[in-house]
Parts: sequence; C-alpha cells; structure tokens
Amino acid sequence: MVGQRFAIMLSKHPWFNVTMLAASKRSAGQTYSKATEGRWCMPEPIPESLSDLIVLDAMDIEKNASLADFVFCAVDMKKEDIKKLEEDYAKAECPVISNNSAHRNTADVPMVIPEINASHIKIIESQRKRLGTQKGFIAVKSNCSIQSYIPAVYPLMDFGMDKILACTYQAISGAGKTFKIWPEMIDNLIPYIGGEEEKSEQEPLKVLGKIEDGKIVNTNEISITSQCFRVPVSDGHTAAVFVSFKGDKKPSVQEIIQKWETFSGRPQELDLPTAPKQFLHYFSEPDRPQIKTERLLENGMAISVGRLREDSQYDFKFVCMSHNTIRGAAGGAVLLAELLCAEGYI
Repeated sequence: MVGQRFAIMLSKHPWFNVTMLAASKRSAGQTYSKATEGRWCMPEPIPESLSDLIVLDAMDIEKNASLADFVFCAVDMKKEDIKKLEEDYAKAECPVISNNSAHRNTADVPMVIPEINASHIKIIESQRKRLGTQKGFIAVKSNCSIQSYIPAVYPLMDFGMDKILACTYQAISGAGKTFKIWPEMIDNLIPYIGGEEEKSEQEPLKVLGKIEDGKIVNTNEISITSQCFRVPVSDGHTAAVFVSFKGDKKPSVQEIIQKWETFSGRPQELDLPTAPKQFLHYFSEPDRPQIKTERLLENGMAISVGRLREDSQYDFKFVCMSHNTIRGAAGGAVLLAELLCAEGYI
C-alpha cells in the first residue's frame, strides 16, 4: 500500500521522475498494472506513466542501481533481509530513502521528520565512511504513528517537557488493509499492534537526540509511555497526548497555541515541493480535528491539533491527527528525499 502511495505521489512530482520499479521475483517481468491487478488500493487509478513499466527483480541490485539516482524502499521482508538489501543498494552507490523499520535503530542512519531534525542528515558523512561509499547511504523516516504527535510535542520542548503519555488510534491502512479485505475490522477495535508501542516510546528519543562522535544518541530529556489501538478508519492516525513539564516552566494555553501556529522547519525555509505551508494547524472547535475533514489538509502533509486543555494528572492534554500513508509513510519519505536533494546529499 505504501508502494502504491509512492507511485501516486511520484507520478506528479516536479523534481523526480520514476525510472524503475522493482519488487519480488513473483512480480518481476510483469507490467506494474498487471502486478497490482486486484490489489490496487488507492482511490486514484494507477498513473498512466507507470502502468506499463516492467517490474524488475529487486535483488538485481547492480542493474537497478544503474537505472536510478536513488531509490525509495518499502518492502515486506524479514528485518535482517531488509537491512542487507538496503545496505547493498547503498554500497552500489545508490542512496536509499527507506520506509522500513530495519535501520531505524542503526546509530549512523538518520531517522528524520524533516521539520524537526533535518540536521541529523549530517550523520550521512559518518555512515558513508562505514559503508565505504562516495554517494551511497541510507536515510529512514520514522514510524507513522509518532508523526501524528511528535510534531506537536517538539515545539513545546522549550518549556522543559519531561513526560509524555500518547495513546494512538491507528487506521487499517497502516496494516496494509482495506475494509474489503479485512471485514472483521468493521465495527471493531483491536487494542494491540505488534511492536507499535515500543516504536512509539523509543523512536522519538532518537528523532529528538543529538549527533555525538559519529552516531545519533537518544535524548534523555523526556520519557514516553504509549498504548496503540487499531480502529475502524481507512486512513488517518489520531493520538491522545498528555504532557508534563518540569520545574516552574509550565506554559499557558495561549503560549502553547502560539508555539504551534508559528512553528516551521527546514522544509518550509527551503520551500520544498511537498512541504506544507503551515506544518501544524490548531483547531479551537471542541470536536476537531476529525479524520474525514482534516486528513487531507495540505495534501495530507500537515499535522492537525486540537482540544488543548489543562489536565488533572498531567499538565496538559490535546489531540493530534495525521494522514498515515501520506505524511506518515510515502509523503514523509518523499519530503525527506527533497530535503536530501536540496542539501546536496543526492
């Protein structure tokens, strides 16, 4: 499903031209339209520019690497196999922008939410030394669920935040499913997503960390606890967030809203093609944000925030929402690729 979202976004991209599609041996040799027949999940049709491209074998690395300046990677394989695949492409001097989790914990692989930690791409120089490459490297985007709430948390770090509780309510597309192929999700909620809570608690610590001695060191300024639910929503992850601040730095409601409304990052500074003009949108209505009305805000690349109020256990609580297969997956990776191009790494 993420691959299909990549296809849609890249077919219209002003900077990037798709020159190669690669998948497993099962799909290799077929046209893209044939390979996805009966499995196309996007509301838009298969882009005409990609429909007749012949799918190549992803394991034919030297050949594929010669056909592209860089690759996006979103595959369903064992973690160790993904690690090897991505490193093999990088060593073939073909940069990899990954949607996979395999390298998120690799100390010299930047895991980037471009508005938050764009500076982490500087670690690529250290990674290239380890890999022995001139151009090749791996950069990854973070888990889709943390991109719904960490963007709203990050501007508040200036006030001395130290504790976060985040409960995420995640769409079925995050599992690569639609209601047609997963009817048991209709009128249902599953209070478990394998490995998701660990990712929600650990990945932000790297995103908010610092580069030290050729590796990214996790921050120790905050602690995060999380619960994750699968809910009967097609697209869009929602998060209920509770935060506390240390000492006497507790901000006011007005100060928090001002932080959100004035926050921007490197993508906005560079005016990157996929970057939302306004990254964080705060809604004052008591029943917003909602999935149907906000998930496609700024082409699905903005983060929606609402229901900010004081809490009896934590200092404040609020609600966040993002489009999980756009901002949280393919769109986040495309924006990362734009950043890497603009900064001279591709």
